[in-house]
Amino acid sequence: MEYLDSGGSSNARQQHYSLICCCRCGLHIEPNPTNMCVNCLRSDVDITDGIPKTSALSFCRGCERYLQPPNQWVKATLESRELLSVCLKKLKGLNKVKLVDAGFVWTEPHSMRIKVKLTVQKEVMNGAVLEQTFVVEFVVQSHMCDECHRVEAKDFWRAAVQVRQKCDHKKTFFYLEQLILKHRAHRSTVNIKPMADGLDFFFTKQDDAKKMVEFLSAYVPCRFVTGRELISHDIRSNKFNYKHTFSVEIVPICKDHIVCLPQKTAQQMGSISQLCIVTRVTQTIHVIDPCTLQWAEMSGAQYWRQPFLALVSPKHLIEYMVMDVELVSERDKPHRPRMSTKHGLADVYVARMSDLGINDQQFHCRTHLGYLLKTGDTVLGFDFTNANLNHAHFDRLKTDKVPDVMLVKKVFDRSKRMRRRKWRLERFDGADDLDTESVTRDYNDFLDDLEEDQAIRENVNIYKDPAKVLVEEDTDDEGAPQISLQEMLEDLHISEDATGGEGAPMME
Repeated sequence: MEYLDSGGSSNARQQHYSLICCCRCGLHIEPNPTNMCVNCLRSDVDITDGIPKTSALSFCRGCERYLQPPNQWVKATLESRELLSVCLKKLKGLNKVKLVDAGFVWTEPHSMRIKVKLTVQKEVMNGAVLEQTFVVEFVVQSHMCDECHRVEAKDFWRAAVQVRQKCDHKKTFFYLEQLILKHRAHRSTVNIKPMADGLDFFFTKQDDAKKMVEFLSAYVPCRFVTGRELISHDIRSNKFNYKHTFSVEIVPICKDHIVCLPQKTAQQMGSISQLCIVTRVTQTIHVIDPCTLQWAEMSGAQYWRQPFLALVSPKHLIEYMVMDVELVSERDKPHRPRMSTKHGLADVYVARMSDLGINDQQFHCRTHLGYLLKTGDTVLGFDFTNANLNHAHFDRLKTDKVPDVMLVKKVFDRSKRMRRRKWRLERFDGADDLDTESVTRDYNDFLDDLEEDQAIRENVNIYKDPAKVLVEEDTDDEGAPQISLQEMLEDLHISEDATGGEGAPMME
């Protein structure tokens, strides 16, 4: 505590004064309006009286914000101006004194204590101004804010994105899962809930939901509609509180589907045949005519202008055995625009696996799998001779344009492929616990598609599986596609400390 003379210039303060005796203790002091020494004045007057020396701060660990009375949460770091403002507003009685200086006193960050050093001034008896410095200690108490409380309750959301696909498998959603994990598009989600025919993403902000819809539109052909539900309305401020919902519908066309294009759509795609096989679905739908090797792309906007359903899904395919394969020469190939060079056109004779040993019936067909097939292989195809299909565009086709059998893909030994698989994929938390037998089968089919298509692998993070790296390779690979070691990433654990445990050597 110090005494400050409220009047006179600096030259006047330097003038020599005759000493007087304190009216309380008799100590010789310079003259002042109270005629008392500092010790006696301190015993009679305490200008910090009414200002608490200890207080509490509410801190939310979820969002790392401090509560500023009455109900505002402020983002502030340690020893920042924002935190000093919150501390000063917690103190009552500062309006009765003049605040000269305020600053932090260093404390351990984990001590949950914040100390603030304050310097205040106040006028006391007979116009004398006293200055006093003291320290206020704040105890940081954990208190969850309302927003974090709703988030932890798992039932609070302001915007939802409902992703749906009318399909009999979930391979598309496995692909979306890998895209979202690679680009961390789910970092703003409150909850992710799997549904029977899709996924639901919940957000606390409408802008985050819009970003998710834009992300999905950039990687898969889809369309969306929006809706909102009124939750509350303040008639005084005319403010409305809505819940927004974005319904995203992905095209019901997937890899290995046999489709029958509308006649107008086929003409717009280079007069391709209406009966095609879907080879890939990324930002666009890739189809190929197995009889001519002509391929084409269809955007999502083009599909939704004249939508159609798949004619045959992979679950309706049956197994055939290849009896003879003969590649078509360049002279006999049909000349069409945009012919695929990755596939080989071939004439193939096949027999149903269920008819082997019963009859000798064989089917002739032309296929795009000429580079993959050899005599004795097993291939999946569809038998149009015994099919009863209810499809508007297929019913208008002439019978001479419908083949007896259409081959879709070659079959490899699933058990050998799984043994040779030395990689794994990242999954959502808790996704493995919800997988049923049919979902697990669809997931294994998705892994097979990753091995067969390099273009899809470019959008997926593939990690080495340390449990399978040391497994000996099977020499009889039957030409099954595999993922090379160069395409795999090291499994990185962020929580792993490079220094190891206490007393442990450094990791190399």
